[in-house]
Amino acid sequence: MKRVGVFTSGGDAPGMNACIRAVVRGAIYHGAEIYGIRYGYNGMIKGDIFEMNSHSVSNIIQKGGTILKSARSTKFMTKEGRKKAYDQLQKFGIEGLVCIGGDGSFTGAKIFFEEHGVPIVGAPGTIDNDIYGTDFTIGFDTAVNTAIEAIDKIRDTADSHDRIFFIEVMGRDSGYIAIRSGICGGAELVMVPELSTSVEDVISALENEKRRSKTSSIIIVAEGGEAGSAIEIAGKVKNKLKEADIRVTTLGHVQRGGAPSAKDRILASRMGLSAIEGLLNSRKNVMAGVMKDELVYTPIEHAITIKKSLSRDLLRMVDIFNNRYKR
Repeated sequence: MKRVGVFTSGGDAPGMNACIRAVVRGAIYHGAEIYGIRYGYNGMIKGDIFEMNSHSVSNIIQKGGTILKSARSTKFMTKEGRKKAYDQLQKFGIEGLVCIGGDGSFTGAKIFFEEHGVPIVGAPGTIDNDIYGTDFTIGFDTAVNTAIEAIDKIRDTADSHDRIFFIEVMGRDSGYIAIRSGICGGAELVMVPELSTSVEDVISALENEKRRSKTSSIIIVAEGGEAGSAIEIAGKVKNKLKEADIRVTTLGHVQRGGAPSAKDRILASRMGLSAIEGLLNSRKNVMAGVMKDELVYTPIEHAITIKKSLSRDLLRMVDIFNNRYKR
C-alpha cells in the first residue's frame, strides 16, 4: 500500500490532532503517501482531499479540535453516497484509510469496507470512552479534567450560598465521565446510566446530607440517564424540597474543547502510529486500541457492538459514597 488517507469523523475530541500527526508522520516514515480528507465522510463524497507532508502537522499536537474538520454525513448513510465516496478515493488513488472517530464513524467504516473492500483501520476518538477494545479513548482524560475543574469552581459558589447544584456532563449512554469526575470532585451523588438512581434516591440523599448539617451539595448527572436530564431531575427535586436553593449547570460542549492532556497526547500518538502501521501491514476492518498499556487490534464489528461496561470498583465506590450502604 503506497497511498493512504486519514480523516476525522463525528464529534471532535481533544487529541485528534495528535493522532492525525502520528498517522501522517508514521506514513511518511514508512514511505507511503498520505492524504488528508476534510469534513469526514462528507469531504470524502465531495473529494475534499489533499496531500499532506510532515510540515502539514507541525505545531498541532497541543491543539484541541481537528485540523481536518469533522461533520456528520447523512449522504454517506446511503449506498449512493458511499459509492460517490469510493469513486473519489479511486480518483486520488487512495488504497486504504485511517478513521479517527467513535461508534457512528466506525459503523460507517464497517459498511464501507463490506460494500467496496476499502481497508480501514480505526483510532477511537470520543470523549465518551464508550468504545470496546481500548481502556481509554482519545479525548476522555481531557474531558474528565475539564469537568473536574468546573466542578471544583462550582463547589466554591455552592458552599458560599448553601446551594444544591446539579451538574450535567456528557456521556449519552455511558457514565464514564460522570463517575470519574464525580469521584474526583467529591460529589455527594453521581447518577450514571449503568446504576439506577431514582429521584426519590436523590431526595433521600439530600435529606440525609441535611441531617448531617451539610448546607451545600454537588450532584453529577450523566446526560441521557433514565431519570432524565439534570434540569428535569432538579425540577422534580425542587417540587419536594421547596425550601432548597437549587441550581443547574450543563457543561455541554466545553468538555470537547481545549488543549489535550499529556495522557491524551501520548494515547493519541500511540493509537495513530499503531493505526497507520496496521494499515500498511495489511490489517483491515479493525480498530487500534490500548489495553493494559499494550497496543491491540480489535475487529471494528466488536468495537461497535460489544457493550463496554464500567469498572466494578468505580461503581462500588459510587455506591458507598452515595450512602447506599448504611449500618
